[in-house]
Amino acid sequence: MSVTIAIVGAGPSGCYLAQALGKLRDDLAIDIIDRMPVPYGLVRYGVAPDHQGTKGVIRQFARLFEREGVGFVGNLRIGDPEHGADLTLDELRDLYDVVVLATGLSADRTLGVPGEELEGVFRAGTLTRHWNDHPDEAAHNPALGERVVIVGNGNVAIDILRILAKETHEFEGSDFGDHHATRLEQTAVRTIDIVGRSPAAHAKFDPVMIRELGKLSGVRIVVEDLDDATEGEDKRLAALREIDGHGAADAAKTVTFRFGWAPERAAGTDGRVTEMHFHNASDGAELVLACDSVITAIGFEDDTSMNRSGLVGRASDAEAGVVEPGLYLAGWFKRGPRGTIPENRADAQALAKRIAADLEAAPPSGTRPGATALRSRFDTITDYEGWLRIDAAETADLPDARCRRKLTRVEDMLAAARAKTET
Repeated sequence: MSVTIAIVGAGPSGCYLAQALGKLRDDLAIDIIDRMPVPYGLVRYGVAPDHQGTKGVIRQFARLFEREGVGFVGNLRIGDPEHGADLTLDELRDLYDVVVLATGLSADRTLGVPGEELEGVFRAGTLTRHWNDHPDEAAHNPALGERVVIVGNGNVAIDILRILAKETHEFEGSDFGDHHATRLEQTAVRTIDIVGRSPAAHAKFDPVMIRELGKLSGVRIVVEDLDDATEGEDKRLAALREIDGHGAADAAKTVTFRFGWAPERAAGTDGRVTEMHFHNASDGAELVLACDSVITAIGFEDDTSMNRSGLVGRASDAEAGVVEPGLYLAGWFKRGPRGTIPENRADAQALAKRIAADLEAAPPSGTRPGATALRSRFDTITDYEGWLRIDAAETADLPDARCRRKLTRVEDMLAAARAKTET
């Protein structure tokens, strides 16, 4: 008798967990469920579209569905019906012996300062999903203007900076849509100020991301607020010194890094942002940057659709991700918005061992139908074969120097998933 396991969320955490569970036991019937008709979650829609090396982990995850017997159930939303869910968590648990929530954290944290509701203030997650052609953000049409201020100094902020700083030809080989590249070219961004609350030595970016900026053409990079000390310098400071002064003085775009400045307020005229105000906590100095847009990149939080706070609050072992027998939390949904994709692998392996141990100690009684019941109830869900047809549609007849042209509407994905393969 197989033990049925539903992993809700087809991103890295969910896929790594399925991979780890399959190595521990061979009697598991695992299904990965996602609200989108396509798998891979954060890798498809969150990783910057010009970072195809990172997106390459998809090839590893594909083996789950192609060789290891894991099922994919797409276009099925689990959670609160008031948030548009098709199935409640309790209903899903009635169908599976074990349910694991690995849906991540998709809502952008807010700055909590006056003026951030002004037109022209954008959230990094929303913008990244737009550039990745996520259906929820496909119609988004951000007017950034010539002067952009980015608030935050983590890897997402650097992703945003890099995309804005690139020239059109530098997107070759990516899945950054030519329509996005054309719009950025027409926007003609001239200045990009990236401002972090932390001193440079405590910035949260990966030094590799900083060094990558040194490969850009057509941009001048200036780093302000660097400590003069070099003895014992860490890799972050070393990377910043390497790129300081990169590019020609008359470059079309100028990037300026600023550290130690906390956001204070956004100001504007006629409802649109025109200035971003900061203060220095150490000496009380003020910094005012004129801008046409502000992009906040200060982390993510729960979108409340799965009642994460309630689940964590009643967890019997929150650190391990155990809510109660048969219900677990994984990845960012468990521990909050910290950790990279590789770090999620270690987290998934630890959780898999806990689930396996719990199943050994208390084997499930009876049988639960799993995906069989889902497929009999919902005729709009997709499977892995459907994803392969979507994949084929997205990679056929590509524009020059692109590796994929994503379908941006769920209806189009479903139509592609149901299309009969020509023989």
